[in-house]
Amino acid sequence: MADKRNFLLGKGENLTESIVGSGRKLDKSPPYDFAQAQERLIPMLSETVKNLAQLPEEACPNGEVVGSVILNPEYIAMSYFPENLLKTFSLRAVGSRATKITPSKRSKNRLPVEANTTELFVAGQRSSFTRMMQIIPQLHEGQQLSTDDLAAVEKISALDARNKIKGIEDRKKSLALEIVLHASGFQSDGYILETFQRYITTLGLSVDINRRIHAGGLCFIGAMSPVQKINDLARFSFLRAVREMPKLRVFDPVIRSVRSRAKPITLPPAAPIDRDIRVAIFDGGLPDNSNLKTWVQCYDAPGVGAPAPELLQHGQSATSAALFGHLMPGETAPVPYTKIDHYRVLDQNSAADPLNLVDVLDRIRSILETSPTYDFINLSIGPKLAIEDDDVHAWTAVLDEQLAEGKTLATIAVGNDGELDALAKLNRVQVPADCVNAVSVGACDRFSGNWKRASYSSVGPGRSPGLIKPDLVAFGGSQQEPYLVLEPSNALGLIQTAGTSFAAPHSMRVGTGVRAHFGSLLSPLVVRALLIHTAETRNHPQPEVGWGRVSDEIDEIVVCKDGVVRVVYQGTLSASKYLRARLPMPASQLTGMVSITATCCYATPIDSAHPSNYTRSGIETFFRPHDEVFGEETSVHPVSETFLSQSRLYQTEEKLRTDAHKWETCLHGKTRKRGSSLRNPSLDLHYLSRNEGHTDRRPLKIQYALVITIEAPRHKNLYDEVVRTYGRQLEAMRPMVEIRTRVRP
Repeated sequence: MADKRNFLLGKGENLTESIVGSGRKLDKSPPYDFAQAQERLIPMLSETVKNLAQLPEEACPNGEVVGSVILNPEYIAMSYFPENLLKTFSLRAVGSRATKITPSKRSKNRLPVEANTTELFVAGQRSSFTRMMQIIPQLHEGQQLSTDDLAAVEKISALDARNKIKGIEDRKKSLALEIVLHASGFQSDGYILETFQRYITTLGLSVDINRRIHAGGLCFIGAMSPVQKINDLARFSFLRAVREMPKLRVFDPVIRSVRSRAKPITLPPAAPIDRDIRVAIFDGGLPDNSNLKTWVQCYDAPGVGAPAPELLQHGQSATSAALFGHLMPGETAPVPYTKIDHYRVLDQNSAADPLNLVDVLDRIRSILETSPTYDFINLSIGPKLAIEDDDVHAWTAVLDEQLAEGKTLATIAVGNDGELDALAKLNRVQVPADCVNAVSVGACDRFSGNWKRASYSSVGPGRSPGLIKPDLVAFGGSQQEPYLVLEPSNALGLIQTAGTSFAAPHSMRVGTGVRAHFGSLLSPLVVRALLIHTAETRNHPQPEVGWGRVSDEIDEIVVCKDGVVRVVYQGTLSASKYLRARLPMPASQLTGMVSITATCCYATPIDSAHPSNYTRSGIETFFRPHDEVFGEETSVHPVSETFLSQSRLYQTEEKLRTDAHKWETCLHGKTRKRGSSLRNPSLDLHYLSRNEGHTDRRPLKIQYALVITIEAPRHKNLYDEVVRTYGRQLEAMRPMVEIRTRVRP
């Protein structure tokens, strides 16, 4: 008889219930009283109006300008958004970004210190700023505006065109530019684009305005320009940023891909394990003689040009990793979990044409919008550009929008610049690996044994939100132990290579294996949570490995060992509502030390124009270990402890911005408790919603996935005891197919 295997338990949502929140009182003391705030703003407004008047009329669409409002660090929570101040003077926030400032004063006579805050980009007629300058000096406390309305503004000014120029050095006569405008794709913002096109004509420049990408409230345009024209270009009032157009990073292999002298492999039977899983890879295509086409359907993206040999090889290698993982010389390759659609989105112009980056992204978006939904996608390509904290790139914003419903699990390579200058932050994860709705994957250096981050693998932290980047690492090869992929020929030889380009599809393959195991019982969002939940950290620095190394053995993810029970919860959350998820405990009291690990993932709409408030959804968590222990007699709910939202990276960040962790799309943590301190424990989830940094009045429901593992070493039969206790609520997730896993040597 085969050994009994305790598969993870599903239907955890049957252990959830809606509860009423306890509510919290906010005790706010403004840093300035009304007269102080008023006195501070008067000279700032005078200077702002003076500088805005110097902008050329042709740079101001319909006479509108964009100014800067920097909030006092005590007013960055969404409940303190200065909505009344903007509305009073017919102004609107078109974007924001994170910044640091030392305020002139803090509340309660505390010493001012440098702190994170938000800079708002505020648009309106020049006359609106003039009216503000004229009216605010005449106001009395309580008249039209409150003390908080004025005290929230630490600084107001016109935008300096020089600050819009990002990292451009005067070393070339002409270069390709990426121009970012505050302009949505809606018809109502069409006047901004029309004015911009006329304005650049006055500068003697031309741009194909149709060669653009919209993402939320931003518009990304590629253009060629002499360097000496960039300062004038940046004076356009709705221009947010201008930078040199980055190149595609697919042309930068870590080690030269060469044929291995190892024994060739044998291909498995043709049929994949599960034909129903839909998987797409966006890359350089496959060679005509590719031996992968038994499992791969190749497509040329609309508008793509002729292929390039080096890109075909890259596509072959990434697809081999997605089908088989790291190959073992002389062995039969594992049966692919599913078939793959490979879209060739790169062509021979991808290197030569600096503006081709916009076209490549447009091809990917078009495919995602017009094709049936994919369960998994992989991108091992993208701009050769380290992420920035104050702006979101088009690739990131577009992909996050496409993934916002949580129906697709995307794995994205973080890039191979981990050995570049750390002080200059050139070694940070590369665009679009900062997507919050995707899994960004770095590389580790060994397939087995004492692994660590491969030195070339780009590092975190990411932007906040999205601080934990990379999310995961997987084997990507190294000089000492190359990653082995199938060469495109009938000889079935192997090619040795290395890079995060192979770690990302390697991780996706594990995810498709979990999905093939259980079919549609597990959503892509649950698969994401399981990969993170079961990752191995080995105490490596979190900026290097994220949540840890992906397990290559499916059983480690889906099978519970003795003394362990793992439960999956999945469903929807409603904004401002509280959901209580009960932890499955046996009828008898647990003894000894008990470890509880939890991972919560969700997908969210995003605000691309507001990087510091990028995710529109957040989850606040409360772990309540004992249902009879209350803090006060009047407490509505038992005492709570926080472990799920704490990250090692937030030890400093939380002091500056106490609610930042709530807006991360993945929360993961572990706690240890004495069994005697647990009685009907639960985890409460509170869904928060915001829009452009302030309270969202029309929030949407979001999908969530929660995985909880309870480990009680003294209770070897914990799994069976829980199954007996919750037999009518929880359900063992029986595999639809039997998958033989490959154990690391």
